[in-house]
Amino acid sequence: MRRHLDPTRDSRGQSLVETALVVPLLVLLVLNVVNFGYFFWVTTNLTAASRSATLYAIMGSSTPSASQQLPPSGSSSNVLSVTYLTVQDMTGPLAGPTSASVQVCSPINLNGLNAGVNGSGSGQVSNCVTCTGSTCGSVGTGSPVPSADPEAPTFVLSRVDIVYTFQPLIQGTIFTLPLKASGMCTSGTCTFVRHVEMRSMN
Repeated sequence: MRRHLDPTRDSRGQSLVETALVVPLLVLLVLNVVNFGYFFWVTTNLTAASRSATLYAIMGSSTPSASQQLPPSGSSSNVLSVTYLTVQDMTGPLAGPTSASVQVCSPINLNGLNAGVNGSGSGQVSNCVTCTGSTCGSVGTGSPVPSADPEAPTFVLSRVDIVYTFQPLIQGTIFTLPLKASGMCTSGTCTFVRHVEMRSMN
């Protein structure tokens, strides 16, 4: 007698084994994509916030018909300050944007000599103020120190630096693989740093 084997019955066991092998890899891939997408969203938001803050620092609300004083670096509680604008731009996609450190380097920051710049001649750089939430440090040279404009002292560079530390959406070393190699994520937290420099007439 000849036995006829049912090919569908034999393939069922094989499908279960293949599924058991592929599903963990698929879940790992999906969770890494979710984290990477969030990292990209945070980076895009920080880049846009630093750009608009720097533009606001050099122009403020001035228009060709009505020139007004440049906005203060200020704290996040002063609605006219550059720091307030930066925090508002980061609100939404970022969890706890008030914990971000915002350094604003602008000639509006007057030092002890009542000058908005440090140095002289071609080495002039803007004074800086660093704020975290509603707490701001004193006027200084900044860290990192802003660059000197190639045409200083006629022009001066204004700069905004944002340092934002956060926890990934999905915790675990294996789920932050795309950024582990870059050094942005260590010991469960990620630190993103973005800055923009723009020149204005001194």
